Amino acid sequence: MTGPADAITVLVVDDDFMVARIHTQFVERTDGFVVVGVASSGQAALDDVVRLRPDLVLLDVHLPDMTGIDVLRRLRAAGDDVGVLVVTAAREADTVRAAASGGAVHYLVKPFDYEDLRVRLESFRAARKALSGGAAPGQQDIDAVFGAAVVPPATTSLPKGLSPETADAVLASLGDAAELSAAECADRVGISRVSARRYLEHFVTRGAASVRLQYGGAGRPERRYRRALPDRHTPVSDSRW
Repeated sequence: MTGPADAITVLVVDDDFMVARIHTQFVERTDGFVVVGVASSGQAALDDVVRLRPDLVLLDVHLPDMTGIDVLRRLRAAGDDVGVLVVTAAREADTVRAAASGGAVHYLVKPFDYEDLRVRLESFRAARKALSGGAAPGQQDIDAVFGAAVVPPATTSLPKGLSPETADAVLASLGDAAELSAAECADRVGISRVSARRYLEHFVTRGAASVRLQYGGAGRPERRYRRALPDRHTPVSDSRW
């Protein structure tokens, strides 16, 4: 488990070895990240943080000897500010609040796919880079560290091939529904499913939408999208997304 000298080192913590293997593959699929260890219990995670000094810990909440929240609290009580990305099926508000108050950099609900994790890994990298220089950070650097969603207007920041008008329509379609699949969004807006998914994934990466996997019958799970902005009627061309 080696990588470039400037790679971000990651400790994967999960008591399910198959899940830990998948998460390891996801991390190492991302350029600039390398897994340096895998732990299956809370105590093993604490020991490995001291021994391996990782930059980031992918931390499950449900562990056999203590909760991931306990691990996070012990790390902070010991003065360890290692990055912690909580990856768990736990959705309880108390757990989410505890992770936030413990300084977790992100909280990702299982099950998720590679793209969901990649976005959060890239966010962690951006935050580290913002504080890596010797000079005092500017506001943009500070926003990156605190996860502020401050980006140029969508009219100037959309990926090539995406139009502001269609982006407005896609985001508006999310504002009118609890959740939508790419196919449902395509029907509402009048574009292809592939195009709808490109817009939806763009909004997920910008924090304007969230996505979850819905498992049903045979085949791949369906990606379901939800509007993430509190103001559901702000056109994307007038927002910061």
